[in-house]
Amino acid sequence: MSRLRDVPLSVLDLAPVTTATDARTALRHTRELAQRVEALGYHRFWLAEHHNMPGIASSSPTILIGHVADATTTLRVGSGGVMLPNHPPLVVAEQFGTLGALHPGRIDLGIGRAPGTDQRTARALRRTSGPLSVDDFPQQLGELIGYFDGTEELKAMPAEGNKPHVWLLGSSGYSAQVAGLLGLPFAFAHHFSAENTLPALALYRERFRPSQVLSEPYAMVCASVIVAESAEHARYISGPGALAFLRLRAGRPEPLATNAEAAAYPYTDLDRLVVEDRLSTQVIGDPEQVRAQLEQLLDDTAADELMVTTMVAEQSDRVRSYELLAELAELSRSSERVKTEVEV
Repeated sequence: MSRLRDVPLSVLDLAPVTTATDARTALRHTRELAQRVEALGYHRFWLAEHHNMPGIASSSPTILIGHVADATTTLRVGSGGVMLPNHPPLVVAEQFGTLGALHPGRIDLGIGRAPGTDQRTARALRRTSGPLSVDDFPQQLGELIGYFDGTEELKAMPAEGNKPHVWLLGSSGYSAQVAGLLGLPFAFAHHFSAENTLPALALYRERFRPSQVLSEPYAMVCASVIVAESAEHARYISGPGALAFLRLRAGRPEPLATNAEAAAYPYTDLDRLVVEDRLSTQVIGDPEQVRAQLEQLLDDTAADELMVTTMVAEQSDRVRSYELLAELAELSRSSERVKTEVEV
């Protein structure tokens, strides 16, 4: 039995900007990637929210969702996610109500609790100089859902009647517990918080209460995956993403390096330790190596769905990675079954 063939397979995209491209090219590549993975049989395509990041063009996932949904026909499109502390719930409800009205039955609203950026940028987003806190997240979430359900006094046109599928995102146990208590589907960021994956999923399932949305828990795990024809090439093209992490950790985010730039970078011994630690939590290799690693991840997590993000410099390598993964999962054979069985 293959878990990889039995779960829906989805994509998280960040619209990466490299030293050899620009934001316009990155956004065009995102559109083209969405069209390709739809043809391959992937289930959903989410856009991340990041700010003040020279190497990431997905600062406005709501706009990108509409752009990608216009370019596709069957793919579910959504946010991975909207960082709710950065936005008034009323505005989010109006935006996603509009998306739901334009693309009925295809929009996901993945919601995160963290600002997803540095403190200075978060203050600029919120237009406040006061202390930043996520303690009011449950109230913000309740208000947001209330606009879609029509229980708020204010009317967020056209949210009511056009509610997207709401997900909670997390990289720790807090959102896992909230998702469980509210009976919502939960997406865990294994790609940057691997050590918390199993504890958070256990909390989600332990705290889960059936709701009008779900009768039982539904958990998706997002992993960083790079598949290439050979293990050597997979390792080579993983270099830019590893270097981007190293620079971010040092407080110096930059556009994604090219493969050659990453290979020629003068890493210190400490840099190499950081890079190796980072790469150890990712799934990188040739098809058979990736198959074994993903089967193990799915066995360990019992995830109901697998989402994949692939941060590489060359669009051709990114597309090829998703093509090879689709072959491993036999999406051409299973995509119609997935579309009929999966309701979230």
